[in-house]
Amino acid sequence: MRSVRDFAAGVGFFFQGFGWVARNTRWWLFGLIPALIAFALYAGMLIFFGTNAYTVAEFLTPFADSWGWRELFRTLVGIALFVGGLVLAVLTFAALTLAIGEPFYERLSAAADPLESEEEQPWWRTLPRSIRDSLVTLFFVLLFTIPLFFLGFVPVVGQTVVPVLGALVSGFFLTVELTTLALERRGLARKQRFALLRANKASALGFGVAVFLLFLVPLVAVIAMPAAVAGAALLVRTRLAPVS
Repeated sequence: MRSVRDFAAGVGFFFQGFGWVARNTRWWLFGLIPALIAFALYAGMLIFFGTNAYTVAEFLTPFADSWGWRELFRTLVGIALFVGGLVLAVLTFAALTLAIGEPFYERLSAAADPLESEEEQPWWRTLPRSIRDSLVTLFFVLLFTIPLFFLGFVPVVGQTVVPVLGALVSGFFLTVELTTLALERRGLARKQRFALLRANKASALGFGVAVFLLFLVPLVAVIAMPAAVAGAALLVRTRLAPVS
């Protein structure tokens, strides 16, 4: 029962982020700029990939050339590849947006989570570290999502268990990305941040799954990005590393 309550509390922090940006409209508008830039990049890539998905599937499945139902098979593979690309875009959208808007979101996170003392470094020093940490996170994401992608072709399991596991994995790593700003301001390195989130897994999953599901809607992801950053700061402040 406690895990369920913690999961629900994690979801609640995301909606608290919406409440915070609703009361601080200037910060919401401020945070939209990098999200719009990232959205334009992803939209272009997904449109290109979507229009060429069948060609990619054909290239990847030469063994199906002699099959009578090869066109149907390759269409399904193309759809699966596009869906996989969409999920990967959702997972990396936060990381890319945070990288593009590092100075924007650092200030937004600090406004939602003011500290008397914090680890302050100029953004041009923190940006390379943030990119490196995001690449490490992406490695772990792929470590989990690639097997899930192939399990998605298994009848029944692929349509029931895999989407749930995918949402949980994606949600956790979205929380990893979004809480980075607030936790770095407390001087926590990547390994410490991972350990803290694992220790508060239910709350981290609740927050991240809510973000993941909403981020599946492209334009909503742009609108919700500032709220996600604010909600992550509130999650850290209230649940993960409370201010004494």
